[in-house]
Amino acid sequence: MADLTTDFLGIKSPNPFWLASAPPTDKEYNVRRAFEAGWGGVVWKTLGSEGPPVVNVNGPRYGVIYGADRRVLGINNIELITDRDLFTNLDEIKRVKADYPDRAIIVSLMVPCEEQAWKDILPLVEDTGADGIELNFGCPHGMAERGMGSAVGQVPEYIEMVTRWCKQYYSKPVIVKLTPNITDIRKPAAAAMRGGADAVSLINTINSITSVNLDTMSPEPSIDGKGTHGGYCGPAVKPIAMSMVSEIARNPETADLQISGIGGVTTWRDAAEYITLGCGNVQVCTAAMTYGFKIVQEMISGLSQWMDEKGHTSIQDFKGQAIPNTTDWQYLNLNYVAKAVINQDDCISCGRCYAACEDTSHQAILMSDDRVFTVDDSECVACNLCVDVCPVEDCITMVAMEPGTVDPRTGKVVQKDYANWTTHPNNPSATAAE
Repeated sequence: MADLTTDFLGIKSPNPFWLASAPPTDKEYNVRRAFEAGWGGVVWKTLGSEGPPVVNVNGPRYGVIYGADRRVLGINNIELITDRDLFTNLDEIKRVKADYPDRAIIVSLMVPCEEQAWKDILPLVEDTGADGIELNFGCPHGMAERGMGSAVGQVPEYIEMVTRWCKQYYSKPVIVKLTPNITDIRKPAAAAMRGGADAVSLINTINSITSVNLDTMSPEPSIDGKGTHGGYCGPAVKPIAMSMVSEIARNPETADLQISGIGGVTTWRDAAEYITLGCGNVQVCTAAMTYGFKIVQEMISGLSQWMDEKGHTSIQDFKGQAIPNTTDWQYLNLNYVAKAVINQDDCISCGRCYAACEDTSHQAILMSDDRVFTVDDSECVACNLCVDVCPVEDCITMVAMEPGTVDPRTGKVVQKDYANWTTHPNNPSATAAE
């Protein structure tokens, strides 16, 4: 059996699935339910310092992007950090950690960019027995307008400065949560490392407006006729997050920095992909908000089964394995050639591949009078568009070509030395004969 135990910065948890700092981790009741469901750890929803209370809106806080089947692809939120009393949160954290010593509890923090503010709150957090802190340098709305959140995370000098304060006044691991609302993610990561951060987590939410109500002419969610930008998360942000994770993991300056991956983790496969890009664990929010805490059980069983099938006995076995194969465009092999192949047994003759290729690509798919679709190798550039639009999985595949010869129909080089052209699947006469 695969062992899903993780050791992230010396913080052990029974699996790599942590809940991210967000509404699901806002109180003791939620966190206890999460641990009973099987989550390996949580990052407690962001705490602020003593002072004027945080006041959230008492209206819609979320805007949603749906897929065609009404599946949630992304959520935009305009919620602020916790509006619950600091000491109430600290007491709850202490109780939960005492009752679940085998689970990771990280406390997310956001206070003014002043040394004294951090010096005051850090001993209070340390007294809870929590395993570490996460510095919220990513919130793009509300707190950013107050000089916190992404207003700090977009300035490497501030990141380095605050991280140094935390390392000075706090004895446990310090994780810096990075904002994606920046041009080059490597710079804030390097700043966190210079400040002494033990790890980074990313990505925080992406600045966004998901929709506009065309009746009221205001962005959604709308509060008394007005809307604002918020933070976007969910499956739709996963490609952006993984790219940023890979940039940090393969940058020599930050390659030794531990990473907690965040952004659209919904299945075990998502988690495995993040881990292959160098993450020691993953944090989840939108999936839990969409499907409930028990979704972690599917993630655990799926990852465990896949690891068994691949012969991986621990997370470390495949951590970072995709990094050596992640490179810049200029280093790709331009001598590599592939061609599309249509499996006629699976084809339903819908014509979507033909329409896409004929209208917007390279006119490489041919349609016969009786709607049989074949590929003209001499025009196919293996762009993969036909594969992407085909509604039948694996009906169209890309087949690597060996360098060498010519398509006998056209006399053009197609980079394939066909052993027997008469049976090649892209030969229309062979297809017809079958």
